[in-house]
Formats: sequence, structure tokens, C-alpha cells
Amino acid sequence: MRILAAMSGGVDSAVAAARAVEAGHDVVGVHLALSRAGGTLRTGSRGCCTIEDAMDARRAADRLGIPFYVWDFSERFRDDVIDDFVAEYRAGRTPNPCMRCNEKIKFAALLERAIELGFDAVCTGHYATLVEGPDGLELHRASDAAKDQSYVLGVLNAEQLAHTYFPLGATPSKALVRAEAEIRGLTVAQKPDSHDICFIPDGDTRGWLAEKVGAAQGDIVDRAGAVVGTHDGAHAFTVGQRRGLQLGVPAPDGKPRFVLEVRPVSNTVVVGPKEALATAEISGGRYSWAGRPQPPGDFACHVQIRAHADPVPAIATLVDGALTVVPETPFDGVAPGQTAVLYDGTRVIGQFTIDRTVSAVPAEA
Repeated sequence: MRILAAMSGGVDSAVAAARAVEAGHDVVGVHLALSRAGGTLRTGSRGCCTIEDAMDARRAADRLGIPFYVWDFSERFRDDVIDDFVAEYRAGRTPNPCMRCNEKIKFAALLERAIELGFDAVCTGHYATLVEGPDGLELHRASDAAKDQSYVLGVLNAEQLAHTYFPLGATPSKALVRAEAEIRGLTVAQKPDSHDICFIPDGDTRGWLAEKVGAAQGDIVDRAGAVVGTHDGAHAFTVGQRRGLQLGVPAPDGKPRFVLEVRPVSNTVVVGPKEALATAEISGGRYSWAGRPQPPGDFACHVQIRAHADPVPAIATLVDGALTVVPETPFDGVAPGQTAVLYDGTRVIGQFTIDRTVSAVPAEA
């Protein structure tokens, strides 16, 4: 196949490209410039898409003997990922920018250009596997559960899966990938992984959002509506947060309180006991299916609400354009804006963005 290898400058994408070359494919490397003013250097695991990352990707491509290009996707990234991230926080939601980047950039904008240029597939260093099934390609979890990234790939549809290539999915551990990079002479073999939001490299999400959204003082209230504190901007809070609340009125039982809800219209943050974070139902209208027909009526599945959360058995129902999920045991601390990914065993069924949550604990409790 003609393969376009997306090379971030990290060890995973470098080894993925190397495996594509070794498999006999015609491989071209590309690094995506996602910022018009990218930083020069990374700081440990902070940041990505820097000039250093581009140079690391180029050195890996040179080592593999493949052509290499840098493509400017900064405008599309700003519109589809950064602006979406800000808008979601303004609306009191908690978005997943990595999910949005996969949906809009790596497997949409990049894949579209790759197909236009005659490539058969885009290769990435994601840890996930593709299996040929009766309905076509199926997306499954990676062999290494600790590195599995099928959750953030849950937004891919059948057409996108047909043009993707994940060479690392069957690798038992990340340590083997690093060892392979050493053997291949790739200088990124021991380069730290990126963990923070790539466009907030200093890790100060609250400060970054304050500049974008603006700070406005508001009330922190309990579930009964009584004011128990104030804040300098509702955007700085997310469901499940405990630290940094600075409450002026202690809870009657003296126990810690957690953020239960963010109300952007009134600029209010609702807090309550930890047990009130238990979520009995979630639903959303923006859903997609990962290479399989839309399931009819009710269906059993496992649902994962964060990249590294344990999947929970549940019943999903699609009615009137909304997908509703009722878990066997309540979810813990779900926020609107998060993505719920549905599984059948190791296979990804599909995903949806959570719009509504129902607490398992009545408000008067």
C-alpha cells in the first residue's frame, strides 16, 4: 500500500512508520504543524508539536530512508479543536481535545488530503487493533491494556477505519516499542510521552482558560441552592473536582464537598457530597458507530467514560435521535461534554458526547 505515516516526533509514531516500511509498504512521513507559533523545546512530558518535535520526526524519517514533509494544519486545528475546547468550557462542559483532534484533524483533514494524493491509508502510533469482521473492519482494544487508545479512536467511522493502519496494536508493551526503537537507531527511543493538552504546554489549563473566557465572580451553592462560597470563573471547575473550592461554609457533616454541576448561564457552581457524584444515566445526541451498522433498539454493552476508566456493563437505548445509557452500577463523576465509548468485549461499537446526566442520589439526600 501507499502509506502516509503521521509522525509526531515521538517514539510510537516513529516505530509505527518503521514497521510500515519493514512490511514493504511505500511510506511517506508527514509532521503536522498545529500551531502558528509553536514552541521551540518541550519540557519533559509537557507539550508537543514543537520545533523540536518536527526535527525529531525528520530525523526518524531520515533514518528510515523515507520522504518527509511538514504540513501546516494550524488553522484547521484552531477552528476545530482549540475554539471548540473554549466554546465547550464556556457552555459549562468538559471536552476531550484529543478525541476532537482525532475526529477532525488526524482522521478527517489529514486522511482526506492523503486520499486526494493517492495514499491508501494513514499510519499512526496509536495502540489499537483492526480486525476483519463480517461487516468489514472492526476497531478493537490493543494487546497492552495499559496503553490501549481505542477510547480516543471511538469517533472513527467505517470509511475512516478502511483507510487507517495501526502497526502497534498487537505489541504487548510500550517497553518493547522503546527497545525496538533503540535497535533501529531511532533517537526518540527514550523520549518522554506527552501527557498534557498539547496547546497548553505549561499545564495551567485554568490560567489559559481565564485568558480566553474571562474571569467573572459567581456563587458556589449547595444542592439546596444555599450560597457556600464564591469563585472567580465557573470555567475553572469541572465535575468531580474537590481541591481549590475555597468554601466559606463547611458541610453540616464536616465531610469534603465536590463539584456536582457547572451552570454557565448563571455563573454558578454546585457542590455536594461525594456520593452525589454517582450517575445513574447519561445521554447524548451526537453519536457515531465504529464500522458497524446502527444497533436496533436496546442493546447490552460496556461503557467507558474516560480514556483510562474501567468499562461498566450497561444497557444502551437509541430513541428519537438520542442515545441513552443506564449502567449496571453508577458511573462516578460524569460531566457533560465527556465522551462515552461503547464496547462489545474488546470491540468498539461507537461513541457519543454526553449532554445530560442523572444523579443516582436524590437532591434532598
